[in-house]
Amino acid sequence: MGAASATLVAPAVLRAEAPFRLGLTPVFLDNDTRLLRELRGYLEARLDRPVRFVQRRTYREITNLALLGDLNAAWTCGYPYLQNRQRLALVAVPLWRGRPEYRSYLIIHAGRGVDTLSELQGDVHAFSDPDSNSGYLVTVTDILEAGFDPEAFFSRSVFTYGHRNVVRAVGSALVQSGSVDGYVWEALAATEPGLTDRTQVLRRSEWMGFPPVVCLSEHRGAPAIRDFRQALLGMQDHPRGRNVLDLLQLDGFTAGDERLFAPIAERMALLPQGG
Repeated sequence: MGAASATLVAPAVLRAEAPFRLGLTPVFLDNDTRLLRELRGYLEARLDRPVRFVQRRTYREITNLALLGDLNAAWTCGYPYLQNRQRLALVAVPLWRGRPEYRSYLIIHAGRGVDTLSELQGDVHAFSDPDSNSGYLVTVTDILEAGFDPEAFFSRSVFTYGHRNVVRAVGSALVQSGSVDGYVWEALAATEPGLTDRTQVLRRSEWMGFPPVVCLSEHRGAPAIRDFRQALLGMQDHPRGRNVLDLLQLDGFTAGDERLFAPIAERMALLPQGG
């Protein structure tokens, strides 16, 4: 990972233990080197051990590594978490704008002049990831509930493997519409308004559980996971942790509850064979 992996804690002061391996998807971190550097520094200081970030292009790759035990924990999405709920456990859930929830946005190019989902029939559409709730599942189930066939609704669909990439594709008119994480769209609106100003939010979903941090169920009581959970839950009370949260545009982390993800489970049940 090069500069993004540079530690802020001298290796000599860290316990001689195996690194804590945290899986990250590129969906919202998007290879922000400063953020990764600050997050690593905070976690290493709190855990008193090396921290290694493991990044992959897709949710599925990170989920598979977590299920194989190759990661201590992973910051993933509510959809793959529920797909594997028998084997994965919640570690913590981020707080955004004071709540552990977010929404999916259906976006179009600014000024396009359409008002409803049905008017997007025949579009070239950008999804984020096939295992993303906000970047895939929500739009597919909205299409189903509107009485259309998701496989035939769009003339063509593409996966960008990054919510920022969805916004870029819609804003530059490479595609006509896109499915995006509302938190990411709002974060970009604050930091890169020139990007989001070229898009328009057509539809916002209901509130649902924010993409959680998870671990293997059998490891939820392990000391490493206990320490990691406390590091996340205490982030807002630590100066370095608050800096990380500011970069993420988050308020903190909470222990969370599976009930937060009930709206996602309801949408999964709408898929053929229950998803």
